[in-house]
Amino acid sequence: MQIGPKIMALRKQYGLTQEELANRAELSKGFISQLERDLTSPSIATLTDILQCLGTTLPEFFADEPVEAVVFGPQDVFEKADEETGVSITWLVPHAQRNSMEPILFTLEPGAAGEMDDPHEGEEFGHVLSGRPTLILGGESYKLKKGDSFCYKPTMLHGIVNHSKSQARVLWISTPPSF
Repeated sequence: MQIGPKIMALRKQYGLTQEELANRAELSKGFISQLERDLTSPSIATLTDILQCLGTTLPEFFADEPVEAVVFGPQDVFEKADEETGVSITWLVPHAQRNSMEPILFTLEPGAAGEMDDPHEGEEFGHVLSGRPTLILGGESYKLKKGDSFCYKPTMLHGIVNHSKSQARVLWISTPPSF
């Protein structure tokens, strides 16, 4: 591990100049400059002092931070298909329930209906990728077609059905996660 660039990043995160960090750690500006360019190595005591000035500790500084995935492919999705009801839910992002939003692909075979959901907090958004599903919000029904989008606060009983003769696919995003 190159500690110099990591120290430089922490220093900049706190808006400190090399001189300000040097003064706080009772070191020279030249030493901080060489350290950040990995031209010198500090003793454990000196590194501990520098890290204390930067609001961290040795264990925190050297802890391996997991790399958070940004791009997901077919190997990352999880699908739950119910052949009896004709409804399939594909979670597009692994562990999305830990996030503030949950993107899914909701597929309804002809004549299928998703479960009606009780009112809850948050917002729901959908975009029809194919088919002609019907969105139900309380006592209202909204016929949708490919290219249509919807967005609502789920403050009433809600769900989606597919009365058409072709499969319907909807990209659905809920916040907070609810599927």
